[in-house]
Amino acid sequence: MDEVRITREGPVALVTLDRPERRNALTFDSYRFLRDTFNELSQDRSVRAVVLGAAGEAFCSGGDVRDIIGATLEQDEAARREFTDLTCDLIQSIRDCQAPVVAALPGLACGAGAVMALACDLRVACPDARIAFLFQKVGLSGADMGAAQLLPRAVGLSRASEILLLADWVSAEDAYSWGLYHRLVPREDVRTTALALAERLAGFSRDALAETKRCLEAEHPLDLTAALEIESETQARLMGRGPYREGFTAFTEKREPDFPGSEEDARA
Repeated sequence: MDEVRITREGPVALVTLDRPERRNALTFDSYRFLRDTFNELSQDRSVRAVVLGAAGEAFCSGGDVRDIIGATLEQDEAARREFTDLTCDLIQSIRDCQAPVVAALPGLACGAGAVMALACDLRVACPDARIAFLFQKVGLSGADMGAAQLLPRAVGLSRASEILLLADWVSAEDAYSWGLYHRLVPREDVRTTALALAERLAGFSRDALAETKRCLEAEHPLDLTAALEIESETQARLMGRGPYREGFTAFTEKREPDFPGSEEDARA
């Protein structure tokens, strides 16, 4: 669609928000398209990593004021619930994507844009990429699209409480020092740095990365005993697949491993 571009660089898929004149604000259609795109990328085994970026000097300013906020004021509760389910489904699709997702933030991220960035596995930002969860300022709960579950995991409960309750802007420097951003680089280097991280990830076993993401999600609420049970089962299963054999062979031959990407090779 016009508002989002999908391109490929080898095993890396690039999903680019492309509405710079509106600071890449989201519409009903772009919410649906992004949700469906991440679901499809998750099932495409030729995709080993994803970069979620944006055109222009902003990442995403959230839902479009005219196209979404104005429309929801005229909807009944059932229609509004359908919309909020859609926004949550988008976040779920990013979190569930079996290929790791790297966010490239060339500028501000707020509202839904902030939660989209938060849902990614890694975040690369420039010094101008301040971030805010502004929901309180429009009369909504700061707990929107999973923010109250995801943000404490990134910055801790105390910081998350301050960010979501006060709805203040967080500078890129603070976001980096608090662990919300993983890399802080000049704006002109954001995309290339995010792509370099994605290419590194693409060099690993896709199955191993998918299982790592799954374990991070599944083990979060568990005690150590339950977590160890999950990890024991996971590792035993992966030891029966091709990437494990290739990793051992590469180590003994003193070379970089060439992990298989197809499902057939992964299970060889």
